Amino acid sequence: MSTDLDIAANAAKRRLAFQKTYSQEMGGWRRRSLIDDAKFETVANQEFEKRERNLSHTDIPENDDVFAQNGGCATCPKGEDQVISSFVIKLKEGLGSSSRLLRLLENTKTSLLHIESRQCRTKNRQYELYLECLGSQDNITSLLNALRQCPVVCEGNVNVVGERPAEKKSTWFPRHISDLDKCTHLITKFEPELDYAHPGFADKEYRQRRMLIADIAFDYKEGEPIPRVDYTQSEINTWGHVYRQLKNLHPTHACREYKFNFEMLERECGYSENNIPQLQDVSSFLKRKTGFQLRPVSGLLSPRDFLASLAFRVFQCTQYVRHSAKPDYSPEPDCVHELLGHVPMMADPTFAQFSQELGLVSLGASDEDIEKIATLYWFTVEFGLCKQDGELRAYGAGTLSAYGELKHALSSTPKVLPFDPDVTSMQEYTDDDFQPVLFVVESFEEMMDKVRQFASRIKRPHEVHYDPYTQTIQPLNTKGMLHQLARTLHSELDNLQRAIDRIQNVTMTD
Repeated sequence: MSTDLDIAANAAKRRLAFQKTYSQEMGGWRRRSLIDDAKFETVANQEFEKRERNLSHTDIPENDDVFAQNGGCATCPKGEDQVISSFVIKLKEGLGSSSRLLRLLENTKTSLLHIESRQCRTKNRQYELYLECLGSQDNITSLLNALRQCPVVCEGNVNVVGERPAEKKSTWFPRHISDLDKCTHLITKFEPELDYAHPGFADKEYRQRRMLIADIAFDYKEGEPIPRVDYTQSEINTWGHVYRQLKNLHPTHACREYKFNFEMLERECGYSENNIPQLQDVSSFLKRKTGFQLRPVSGLLSPRDFLASLAFRVFQCTQYVRHSAKPDYSPEPDCVHELLGHVPMMADPTFAQFSQELGLVSLGASDEDIEKIATLYWFTVEFGLCKQDGELRAYGAGTLSAYGELKHALSSTPKVLPFDPDVTSMQEYTDDDFQPVLFVVESFEEMMDKVRQFASRIKRPHEVHYDPYTQTIQPLNTKGMLHQLARTLHSELDNLQRAIDRIQNVTMTD
């Protein structure tokens, strides 16, 4: 007999198998885009759920007579509330006609939640069924009409005994930092053995090396020290090539926060053109500066899992290096992009707070909202521009880790628009060429304020709070939790007020 764990494991295998199949069938072998992955995940989830439903039913021709008589029934429109309807029917041909009932359920896109049977008191060979079914109001109406018009299944009238709104299913998200061990859903379409346009596609030795390093991350568990990688001279040469090119542009193209932290990384973490720093050393540095830490990852994570990790101030980071044949280009994330692009900005307190808040907003959000958050991430954390001393400067990791992208971003070529989350989250993007549209912020503080206003309009089951002492996400859904948080904030505000009063008194004395 299959256990719940067996069922969950098989479902996970089916989902992963579908993701790999979808990746190859859909084509689009382009460089990494969190937005594209978010859209892919939405389609993947919808298709997976559809396939899961089909596993328990027999395939039905779409021209089924009863289905056609009722005009069919589309799947439940997005955002339409679902109901649970309870009713009793009398089977025409005994339990043998139950298979036809299942066909009607499938045709009307209705889910069977509960079923009971009993023999009719009047006829020994007939049965009555009590059913509870889930669907939109239109789905349920179509099912009832189909039953009334299908004498082969149902004898007599359908007796509806109750109807109630369905509880909305909440989306799982990690509650403790150790739950990130479960956030390992990979998007495989950019891996070298699958992407024929990948520079390492025909290089068996590179593919084996990349897999060896990726496997280190695959076995990693929260709390363990990050395994160290002994990089080859070829990998160091690739890193050094990118390092030298980018550093020449720092004085004129990078924002001041990036430059300040990059110099600290050179002093404290061994950043240099001749050395690829180890993730554990960099993670310890970030922990001291902003509370962020690195976690090794074996490939490209799904957007939901990647964003969720930011809520815990954890940045998922690869350890392998791009192919040496194309050092200026990588179709997937590698440690060159992450260590040279992301890490210096993660060491800035304000930017670290912004990154965490994007992660917190994603927890429990719908697939559609995940796409919007991923788009905001793309045009800020990956390709954002800011104004400093009257000049445009880059702070996005995708820009700061690519020589050509960095020169393009600060040229007169791209269209630069003021950052507005409502506009930015809907902006079309490109992931196979330089960015034609970029967004500029006046300051990181202004950017945070605007995103907070945007986040307040995202519908979620409840608000959440991150407790840094227990590294736990706390849902703010009870009075007790709200009172506890209010007491903590009140104590911090008292401390802040005392500090303000002290400074004012010193100023007056001076």
